[in-house]
Amino acid sequence: MPTSSSPPKPTAEHGTGGGAGVGGLYEEEGWVWGQIKAEARRDAESEPALASYLYSTILSHPSLERSISFHLGNKLCSSTLLSTLLYDLFLNAFSSDRALLSATVADLRAARERDPACVSYSHCLLNYKGFLACQAHRVAHRLWQQSRRPLALALQSRIADVFAVDIHPAARIGKGILFDHATGVVVGETAVIGNNVSILHHVTLGGTGKVGGDRHPKIGDGVLIGAGATILGNVRIGEGAKIGAGSVVLIDVPPRTTAVGNPARLVGGKEKPSKHEDVPGESMDHTSFISEWSDYII
Repeated sequence: MPTSSSPPKPTAEHGTGGGAGVGGLYEEEGWVWGQIKAEARRDAESEPALASYLYSTILSHPSLERSISFHLGNKLCSSTLLSTLLYDLFLNAFSSDRALLSATVADLRAARERDPACVSYSHCLLNYKGFLACQAHRVAHRLWQQSRRPLALALQSRIADVFAVDIHPAARIGKGILFDHATGVVVGETAVIGNNVSILHHVTLGGTGKVGGDRHPKIGDGVLIGAGATILGNVRIGEGAKIGAGSVVLIDVPPRTTAVGNPARLVGGKEKPSKHEDVPGESMDHTSFISEWSDYII
């Protein structure tokens, strides 16, 4: 397997934002899995106290899907929900649905490339609860679609207990997702999150409490949602938009704009809001709007 420091370059059939061709998926999965195993061997040699742990979670497994299934099974098991049962459940899902594994690889890449605190792919796989919660949710969502709803809801409950991330199994989530820190993230039943989205801790994608049916936010591709932001109702956050930390959003936000405050307002004003060229969900630029928005001085 390739273990070079540079990932394979995306092609028309190979990328994190859209459908990947089978060849592209296997190439990218193979490269990432090769990196994870190389990192685990390095860490086991440099820190013998972790050698047994790294062997059981990564080095003893022949594939990424087996490794992550084993790790999630052990993380989410309880006295009545056995790790062996969960391992079989996760492995069946990842092995039979290549889209799940493609999303997992894209999420690993997202954490490694966007988060400066992410020192390796293996660190993300083993220790990033936002990443782990998202992968477990993907399996819960698959169960929900298969009308195995009691099991999907039981899995949601365990994810919330263990990772402090509460995502309804009916919520739809794209790929290339970064839940950074992730503590306190809540995503409602009819929420939709696009591709290459970054969401920080204590973000709520919730309902207003007054209506049923389709009642949760729709988050476009490339959106960045800052820590503590609350987005309520069936509102649309346009592609490439940025939601500032602590903002409360109750109406649609246009693409490529920045909304900040409580209640949230568009930087540059409602009539001619300022537009940015970058994709904030990938650039992780939280503060470039400050000079346009505020004269706040310390």
